[in-house]
Amino acid sequence: MSVKIHVSGVVKAAVEAAVPTLVTDLVASSITGQDPALWGADAEAEASKRLGFTEAVSVSRPLVAEIAALRESLLAAGVDHFVLAGMGGSSLAPEVITRTAGVELTVLDSTAPGQVEAALADRLATTALVVSSKSGSTVETDSQRRTYEKAFRDVGVDPRERIVVVTDPGSPLEASATEAGYRVFTADPNVGGRYSALTAFGLVPSGLAGADIGELLDEAEAIELYLATDDDDNPALILGAAIAGTTPLKNKLGIVSDGTHIAGFADWAEQLIAESTGKIGRGLLPVVLDTHSPELAENLPDLQVVRLVREADQFHLLPQNRHDGEILMSGSLGGLILTWEYAVVVAGRLLGINPFDQPDVESAKVATRGLLDARPEPEAPAFVAGGIEVRGTASVVGGSVNGEETVAAAIDRLLAETPSDGYVSIQAYVDRLALPQLVELRDRIASKITRPVTFGWGPRFLHSTGQFHKGGPAVGVFLQITENAGTDLEVPGRPFTFGQLIQAQAAGDASVLADHGRPVLRLNLTDPAADVTSLFDSLN
Repeated sequence: MSVKIHVSGVVKAAVEAAVPTLVTDLVASSITGQDPALWGADAEAEASKRLGFTEAVSVSRPLVAEIAALRESLLAAGVDHFVLAGMGGSSLAPEVITRTAGVELTVLDSTAPGQVEAALADRLATTALVVSSKSGSTVETDSQRRTYEKAFRDVGVDPRERIVVVTDPGSPLEASATEAGYRVFTADPNVGGRYSALTAFGLVPSGLAGADIGELLDEAEAIELYLATDDDDNPALILGAAIAGTTPLKNKLGIVSDGTHIAGFADWAEQLIAESTGKIGRGLLPVVLDTHSPELAENLPDLQVVRLVREADQFHLLPQNRHDGEILMSGSLGGLILTWEYAVVVAGRLLGINPFDQPDVESAKVATRGLLDARPEPEAPAFVAGGIEVRGTASVVGGSVNGEETVAAAIDRLLAETPSDGYVSIQAYVDRLALPQLVELRDRIASKITRPVTFGWGPRFLHSTGQFHKGGPAVGVFLQITENAGTDLEVPGRPFTFGQLIQAQAAGDASVLADHGRPVLRLNLTDPAADVTSLFDSLN
């Protein structure tokens, strides 16, 4: 078996209680048989068109040769740099596949103007762009495609020779791309975006970049039979029960990469879990942890830890008491991807939710479109401290502390709003190439509060964990970081710039969170390079 899993302690008890019923109910074989009734009548319509991931390996096999042939023709034409314009499931799977394979793929999943400009400035003459959008109408991807089309033309390159499109059949993008003369790959429409790693969405950009996608499919194929079997040893049934069957439910799921060769798996799993389970006030919050963070679990009874390890290390780790109650997993990338896809839909059944819809993702998109259309003046800040404009919900920015308004005081008030079973979400709508240090805020905030802290780069998290933030348990508090970018970039053929788009996305998301009763603190860096130092100083 290409995936191994070990459970102990309270998690083992959950598995022993839940898996026999899953086996008796023929859940594994019914998933493979694409039975949409597994998640109840309300989910049946959506589930009936989302179970194609179970046959992704066989459906995708013919793509391997097609992608290899296209890569060879591009390389022969001097094209050796590949950029992916995609969001959420369209970008996170190729990112983990190529990072694990050690091949270069520039993933452009941002609307920060500086980040888009940096991608455009990087080897444009030898670049091919993969435009990846399931719906064919994703505003970020559409904006990036338009920008690259203009950039190619400006340097005398025919975009038809450099743009490859991945989308669903019948989407607006398929029609426009075909008319434009681009190479188009259509994916199985019966696979949801976050379950699409082993379809054209994961394989086309990864294969063009040089990853061995045939081997990836082989790895998944090696586990298929086990995942379809109604047996107590089925790793997907074990994992699904382990993450969603504890009593009381441990609904914060810490994911640790500990010595495994797989790079970035936790980021891919994060969007799969959060967007699939975070709805109707329920769900599992994935928290990406480092190898030392699981020590927090001793103080967080609602945090469950999944540790991804090398197969050689798995049994070595078992006797160590510090791993009691953890879920230990090892395996190949393809095997782990398919196992987690099965396990998450099993978790959906145990949680009583539909793992295939995302009812709250659209709310932030609607708010963004409204702000782009209306172009209102920015909301006045509650106060400005050291160049940082402070906005937020009344409980966070209202009043003063000892007669003095400071960023530190506002952050303390936000953290004070965190429920005993809550979490802190940090959301950075900035150029992450220019401000990579912002990710360190996670550890800084975690040192101030004994609750899980997540970090997401905006707007990409809107297509993944954004669903959990609004549809999951109402226990999150939100720290949003934005910036006045030093540069801006027009979106060809659109009445807005990238700078306006990312600001609208941030403001729209904040407004929807506030409408859902979530505490939000918004910090805008008017001089990003200088203000980020002030921000960190405020946390000392």
